[in-house]
Amino acid sequence: MEIKNISIGGDHAGYAYKADMIKFLESQNIAVKNYGTDGPDSVDYPDFVHPVAEDVESGNAELGIVICGSGNGVAMTANKHQNIRAALCWSVQLAQLARQHNNANVLAIPARFVSYHLALDMCKAFLETPFEGGRHERRVNKISC
Repeated sequence: MEIKNISIGGDHAGYAYKADMIKFLESQNIAVKNYGTDGPDSVDYPDFVHPVAEDVESGNAELGIVICGSGNGVAMTANKHQNIRAALCWSVQLAQLARQHNNANVLAIPARFVSYHLALDMCKAFLETPFEGGRHERRVNKISC
């Protein structure tokens, strides 16, 4: 699956990672919709995560990336949307498994707990790993309420 567009958002703890990740994504010819925030001033992460989830749900973005300090707040917020499967990842293997087994469509990154290089490697794995389907599809179809 070649990804052509992504939505990205996060809070003040993740803005620097997000800025560098956008540069990387654009260098890969991936269109990026940036919902902010773009600075260190304290903000409320749901204001930047809901638009990402809405883009993924509506098909305006193929995947989403959300970033905050722990990754928990952004993942919880994104997962409030019916058709979102946001995965909080802190290793490349978790990012791969989130796509392979759970068909995750939003990657949640804990900026205060992973290096930028690891975050970028997780992003690459998330983009490059296809959903396996098969026995996993039955389980994924049972996630939504």
